[in-house]
Amino acid sequence: MTTLTIRLPEPLKADLDAVSREENRGVSDIVRESLRRYLAVEKFRAVRKKMLPFAEAQGLLTDDDVFKALS
Repeated sequence: MTTLTIRLPEPLKADLDAVSREENRGVSDIVRESLRRYLAVEKFRAVRKKMLPFAEAQGLLTDDDVFKALS
C-alpha cells in the first residue's frame, strides 16, 4: 500500500471526521471507498460514452429501450 497526502478545506475535513465517528470507521477507509466508487463511475461513463453511438444506431435511446431489448 502507498501513502497519499491531500489538502482538504476545513469544512470538508470536519464533515469527513463526523462521518468517521458516526460510522465508527477510519477516515482512510471512507476516503478509499469514496475514491473506488468515484473511479468506478468514471470508468462506467467512459464505456457508456464509447458505446452510445452503437446503441443509438440500434435504436436504444433510453433505459426503457434497453430493458425492452433485454426482456
